[in-house]
This record gives sequence, C-alpha cells and structure tokens, in this order.
Amino acid sequence: MDAIVAVYADWGIGDGGTQPLVLRADRAHFREKTRGAAVIVGRRTLGDFPGGKPLKGRRNLVVSRQDIVIPEAEVVHSTVEALEAAQSAEQCFVIGGASIYKQFFPHMSRVFVTKIDALPHSDSFFPNLDENPAWSLTEESPWLEEDGVRYQFCTYERKA
Repeated sequence: MDAIVAVYADWGIGDGGTQPLVLRADRAHFREKTRGAAVIVGRRTLGDFPGGKPLKGRRNLVVSRQDIVIPEAEVVHSTVEALEAAQSAEQCFVIGGASIYKQFFPHMSRVFVTKIDALPHSDSFFPNLDENPAWSLTEESPWLEEDGVRYQFCTYERKA
C-alpha cells in the first residue's frame, strides 16, 4: 500500500484540518499519481476537498465511525474494513489526514512525499521518514520552485 503526502520542513502536514500552504505543482503531482487508483481518506479530510466531495476518477474509501452515506464513495468503519476493500484495487493510496496516515502507517510500503521548503504553523504531522531507519529515500527530484517556494518530489520505501 502506498501513501502520498505533502510535508513542510518540520514534516507538518496541516493546521486546523487544512493545508496552510498549497502548491499547484503538488496538486498536479497528486492528481497524476492517484488517478485511477483507490484512495483511503478520513471523513474530515474529505470535507476539505473541493465541495467536500470525493475525488473524481478514483475509488474513494472514506473511513468514518459514523453510519453515513457519501455519494460516489464507499464508507468503511475500520482499518481492517478499508484494507479488505482496497485488496481488489490494483493500486491504493492513503491520502490523509493525520489520524488516517497513523492508522495505516504499518501497512505502507512506499510513500510519495512532496517536501515543501517552508515552515507554516502545523498542528498535525507525518512521521519523519528521513529519521526512521525502517525507511529509505529511493528517489528525489532536484529542488524546484513555485511562487518563491522551493519544493521537491521524493519517494521512500520501507526496507525489507
């Protein structure tokens, strides 16, 4: 199972349930990587999507403890239920938020990270894979720039 995440210099990923700094290039990268795949997302993070709706062109697995119906999405109520639903997908990405990343972290084998060289205030964080000996950086782009903000695309893989 893969994950995709944008992190700031301190591995922060959000503040108040949203991203404080968003780059167009990161959004395009996210769309390209996840198109056609299953995505696992928390209900609150789904609410931060455009219109609060599931992502088009993807199989949306929304994790929620609530017994709700979300049009164009499959609502699952546990990590186990999400993993079972994702088994039939050719590719599956965990896309957040923080509690969902934490729940599924033991099941991830690869993480696509956009590193954003900025330090906006964050109240939620992704584990720092650079400091985790179980993970190795396997691919990284050169540093790029958008509107004066440097960023880099990286791929991490869990060591066998």
